[in-house]
Amino acid sequence: MRLLTLCLTLTAALMAAPLAAQNGPLQITIEEGIIKPLPFAVPDFQAETGEAGQLARDLARVVAADLSGTGIFREIPSDAFISEYADFNAPIQYADWKAVNAEALVTGAVAVSGNNVNVKFRVYDVVSGTTLGEGLQFSGTTDGWRRMAHKVADEVYTRITGEGGYFDSRVVFVSETGPKDDRKKRLAIMDYDGANVRYLTDSSAIVLAPRFSPTGDRVLYTSYETGFPRIYVLNVGSVERRVLESAEGTMSFAPRFSPSGQTVVFSISQGGNTDIYTMDINSGQSVRLTNTPAIETAPSYSPDGSQIVFESDRSGSPQIYVMPATGGEARRISFGEGRYGTPVWSPRGDLIAFTKQNAGRFHIGVMRTDGSEERLLTASFLDEGPTWAPNGRVIMFTRETQGEGGRSSLYSVDITGRVLRPVNTPEGGSDPSWSPLQK
Repeated sequence: MRLLTLCLTLTAALMAAPLAAQNGPLQITIEEGIIKPLPFAVPDFQAETGEAGQLARDLARVVAADLSGTGIFREIPSDAFISEYADFNAPIQYADWKAVNAEALVTGAVAVSGNNVNVKFRVYDVVSGTTLGEGLQFSGTTDGWRRMAHKVADEVYTRITGEGGYFDSRVVFVSETGPKDDRKKRLAIMDYDGANVRYLTDSSAIVLAPRFSPTGDRVLYTSYETGFPRIYVLNVGSVERRVLESAEGTMSFAPRFSPSGQTVVFSISQGGNTDIYTMDINSGQSVRLTNTPAIETAPSYSPDGSQIVFESDRSGSPQIYVMPATGGEARRISFGEGRYGTPVWSPRGDLIAFTKQNAGRFHIGVMRTDGSEERLLTASFLDEGPTWAPNGRVIMFTRETQGEGGRSSLYSVDITGRVLRPVNTPEGGSDPSWSPLQK
């Protein structure tokens, strides 16, 4: 499947008079405790042209699925509707939507001309009987209709929660097939919800740990095609790639981009010792950041680029440490029972996600950047490798089932730990990395 190429524009919707934004009572404040999901309705969008009927229905369904999947929204089923929505410009019958307990309403209209699609939408606060912000429209091509739906859902999410969305994003991961003792792995990319899977490499060599660049156009990953782990950088659009050279006799792995995208932080193993280095991606110049007898790996930058969180066994077991991005003294921040690894800084800068192994179980957890307020979000035979959604509210990770026929799959969990969901992929999946929102 070819990469979606969609030119999206965001403009004021075509209305006789713009709707004034207002601060009504409809708002969700996302907190760590249990919340009651907000009931919302998304009738099938209006088909403004004869060719738009199926797309109008499909767009509405993806918008509803995006919102419902967060766990903070609950969709009102269409068979409960009293109003029969058919005209995007007709007045809203608020009493009918209140009668079915909807607090938010999303309406839309779709026009198709050849290969071009135009989607208009509005968001209503049913409780106060007003609109939430102005109507908007997205324009693109028919093969990019799902992306337009994700953009609509992002806008609805933002208007109600006050925070950025994460639906118009992608995930790069390792697609896996075959038994555990002969597993074939290749890089793949997909929409955040598992749709539009496309393969970036073949399965002739083991590939590990793909990581998106801050702009989402490049991917770092580790490949064993030469027999030793080496880091490659791949252009997502053209699938062209190049190796990041390291010294002869060394093994390089666990790469991540800096927030600027110009530097890569990674691990080099040489002579039985593993330390953390940075490399200027253009010049190839490397700088060693750690120099201890310990195994130090899985580095991840803070969003402002000033610090690096990493995994080290310098204390006798794998724990999480934070150091300046230029190297220097590191401070340990994990002090609970068990072993900690694969730390990843949240894009919001407030939390660090990690993998924890304790008492025969694996967990995905989060803690504050000083190590306080540790919370375990999952527990299973094997959960590992967290990656953050662009808004820092959801984590995707790998879950592997037990036994000879065990399979690796992708799951997501929100930072409250309440909403745990499988991510559907055509084959097994591991090592996910979430992109930033697409431009």
